[in-house]
Amino acid sequence: MIVPPGAAIGPDGRLQVVIAPMRSKDLKAVLRIEGEVFDEPWSKRLFEEELAQRTSRAYRAAWVGDQLVGYAGQMSIDDEAHVNNIGVDPAWQGHRLGTAMLCDLVRTALGRGTAHLTLEVLVGNEPAIALYRRFGMAPVGVRPNYYPNGGDALIMWVRDIDTGEYAERLSIIEASISPFLDVERRQ
Repeated sequence: MIVPPGAAIGPDGRLQVVIAPMRSKDLKAVLRIEGEVFDEPWSKRLFEEELAQRTSRAYRAAWVGDQLVGYAGQMSIDDEAHVNNIGVDPAWQGHRLGTAMLCDLVRTALGRGTAHLTLEVLVGNEPAIALYRRFGMAPVGVRPNYYPNGGDALIMWVRDIDTGEYAERLSIIEASISPFLDVERRQ
């Protein structure tokens, strides 16, 4: 796997990744990535509004050295978390950062008392759907014309992420990326 310039590689050869709360000052880098990976990117104002809702939202940024390489966000409602977005800088795709960020979102959701996780994904986005299936998410329906470009969204859910059985699944996923990534989670 080719590692982009500026990568922080540890003595064990693993990519050093820090996942921490997203801050307003991170938005310049987030918006650059958002514009590169989504046909209809979120606006700065929308991200600012989301970041302002600290009790019901959790937005996280992934860093390699001093470079923001990805981000993810979710909204909490009662015992459910809704994944709003996950974006990885195209130069860093293929390094398991999306998996690391989704693991982080699940851990963050569990810390907030979440029992269930949901999201929408563009129908036909097979790489993302495969990632979500690894986390136990299953399709439950379609939202026609969900996206601004008219694309349909596949609705996916995983229930009971607060069980021992799901904790085992999450541990297996985390173990699968640990030979490649050394992830430090910061609150």
